[in-house]
Amino acid sequence: MKIALIGYGKMGKTIDQLAQAAGHQVVARIDVGNQGDLSAESLTSADVAIEFTRPESAFNNIVTCLENGVPVVSGTTGWLDRLEEAKQLVEKYQGGLFYASNYSIGVNIFFAINKQLAKLMKRYDQYGISMEEIHHTQKLDAPSGTAITLAEGILGELSYKKSWVNEPSQQDEELPIISKRIDKVPGTHTIRYNSPIDNITITHTAHSREGFARGALAAAEWMVGKQGFYGMEDMLS
Repeated sequence: MKIALIGYGKMGKTIDQLAQAAGHQVVARIDVGNQGDLSAESLTSADVAIEFTRPESAFNNIVTCLENGVPVVSGTTGWLDRLEEAKQLVEKYQGGLFYASNYSIGVNIFFAINKQLAKLMKRYDQYGISMEEIHHTQKLDAPSGTAITLAEGILGELSYKKSWVNEPSQQDEELPIISKRIDKVPGTHTIRYNSPIDNITITHTAHSREGFARGALAAAEWMVGKQGFYGMEDMLS
């Protein structure tokens, strides 16, 4: 498999190492210093692109890949206000886009556990619900895309919760998400159900970026030759 890496920070470099160890070839490495190299010429030999950049550049990077017939796997968060537009472009160009807020297999299992727990808690509104997410100081968006996915999973099950907020809240209809940025923390997400009688807590803690990188590489392998919009549930099922 020939891969174009768009974004060559810590995640991009980890994917590069894993890809080469698996026998794949990285044919392009695009980063802040050579953004102008993301073009038809640099993508011409790529079977797939893997995009981990910044919220303000992700959409344009994806469009460039779609325009040039290269399926793209994106893990950048913070740009989802344009996701529907991206899906329309997938149809227009008959291209392929795979998006996930988190590529870790463990996190995607955690997503399922989160939904199931929220479903079980439907009748027990005496429990107050809150979420905390902790990431490294280089993470630009808050809350994390993973936290938003978790929040949406809860809101989809609990009718008395109407929205999430990225701050402490005492409003019954709001789900508070507390974001913390601490150096060298790959990612920790905790959901708490607290009552005067007892507390229920579930937590996922990442120990390194490798789980995210391996999942993104697996998604890239899965996307070669595919058209349409996909996510982790599609691949894992």
